[in-house]
Amino acid sequence: MSAQPAVVPYLLCSDVAAEAEWLAKAFGFTVRHQATDETGRVTHAELETGGGGVVMLGDPGPDYRNPAAVGHATQLQLVTVADVDQHYATAVAEGARVVAELTGRDYGRSYGAEDREGHQWYFVAGSPPS
Repeated sequence: MSAQPAVVPYLLCSDVAAEAEWLAKAFGFTVRHQATDETGRVTHAELETGGGGVVMLGDPGPDYRNPAAVGHATQLQLVTVADVDQHYATAVAEGARVVAELTGRDYGRSYGAEDREGHQWYFVAGSPPS
């Protein structure tokens, strides 16, 4: 039996260690692995989002510019959470910049936030929209 296909976002970051730590605090992700270079700097991280989801972070080197440096979003991530109201409160308390207020939509209650690197995340209660 073959494995089911999965999409795993791989976000490029200027400071992988700080981004992983912040995503864990603000969005409740769990850091499950980090890799370092010869100087001890974290260059790759894998985080669990809950419910079997995974997101990876990497630092491609000095020529990379994160969305914050470019001045606009380069992609969006949608994550389902059990309690979107509590999730919103935690994210705001940790300094997430809200880009879409918490409200009810066709597909459920949701909000959007930007992380420290400028990546945009949207969180929705329950199942993702079909």
